[in-house]
Amino acid sequence: MRGSAPLRTLALFVFALSLAARVSAHDIPRDVTVQAFAKPEGTRFHLLVRVPLKAIMDIEFPRREREYVDLARIDPSLRDAARIWLANKIELYEGDTRLADPRIVSTRLSLESDRSFATYEEALAHVTGPALPDSTTVFWEQGLLDVLFEYPIQSDRSRFSIHAAFDRLALRVVTALRFMPPGGIVRAYELEGDAGLVRLDPRWHQAMRRFVSLGFFHILDGTDHLLFLLCLVIPFRRLRTLVPIVTAFTAAHSMTLMASAYNVAPDALWFPPLIETLIAMSIVYMALENIVGATGSGSGGSGSGIARRWIITFAFGLVHGFGFSFGLQHTLQFAGSHLLTSLLSFNVGVELGQLVVLALVVPVLDVLFRFVVAERMGTIVLSALVAHTAWHWMTDRFGVLRQFPWPAVTAAGMATLLGWVMALVALAAIMWLGSLVIQRSSEHYVGESR
Repeated sequence: MRGSAPLRTLALFVFALSLAARVSAHDIPRDVTVQAFAKPEGTRFHLLVRVPLKAIMDIEFPRREREYVDLARIDPSLRDAARIWLANKIELYEGDTRLADPRIVSTRLSLESDRSFATYEEALAHVTGPALPDSTTVFWEQGLLDVLFEYPIQSDRSRFSIHAAFDRLALRVVTALRFMPPGGIVRAYELEGDAGLVRLDPRWHQAMRRFVSLGFFHILDGTDHLLFLLCLVIPFRRLRTLVPIVTAFTAAHSMTLMASAYNVAPDALWFPPLIETLIAMSIVYMALENIVGATGSGSGGSGSGIARRWIITFAFGLVHGFGFSFGLQHTLQFAGSHLLTSLLSFNVGVELGQLVVLALVVPVLDVLFRFVVAERMGTIVLSALVAHTAWHWMTDRFGVLRQFPWPAVTAAGMATLLGWVMALVALAAIMWLGSLVIQRSSEHYVGESR
């Protein structure tokens, strides 16, 4: 009996090693891309899905020698994987009604080299076609699971929504979904993780609601935009002086945001870091202007001062609009056929967020300058802190920008540049006229207040 103790210890050790090997073989992968086609046809909604087999956990696939998949016995495991890890993670809606669980029409194990998911027709023919020969040698980690799901629907003209919660398949999951409604229009979506409920063909009010929310939270999450707004507010806290300045910022960033959305802006790799550097530079400039030129009156000083700040704000607003567009590029896929409505709604959300910030910041600044510190000193201290932060941003971003070579001079590039120069000249003329109007209006208001 004494000799059995070491044997039991050895057996437990071997078992632990085998368990560790099994666990390591089922580690969650780092990156996984799920490919999918969604196509309503008549009274059936077809959903084709391809996912790497390495992302499927807790499903044992039959093996043969040297850990090759036993293709002769793999069909039940494939259907279990399709049901547990795909079908149970998908919610499909027709209108506001959730559809019943789908029927698994077909499953296939494919090689990583298979390219049949390039088009819907090829993918459908592949999934419903002959399976791999049983003699094919493939490791389970190197295989692809292809599935055809079928949902009963009322009409292929209905409005459909999908919630694909594939986020547990890997540390980072991207679902490349192509929706193919009747009429030949293809809408491509790139969903990260669990993107929530996605309306594949949203109505205008649904797109509007979504983008108002996106704009609202985008401005609240954008620290650089908030610091720029703070620099605007510190010396100009009365409603009459704030309105033209904030309006100038709104009009300017709306123009460049729409230009970028309609692919008018440059698409070169150096453009985003250039814009990010200019945004940081705009914050530094506004903070330094507050330090050097703030009057300490809380009203923004003379009419010429308000007009000058209006022009500067408009110019920098054009830059910030491109910055907004970088955060909007990925979400425009949810606009459906309502691009303009979505852009305007995003701007509305941004303005609502700015109003909330102003409603909070202006009273705090008034209390601060009235009871804590003199306005002139407080303006200098706050602006210096903002300038210090933005200066570090500017140097870091400029370091990124320097890694890109200067763009090559081409005829097409010069034509584009000429178009932008003409547009800027026209804007400069409008800004000059606007500054004259604002200056006279402000001087009239200051004269009356005296």
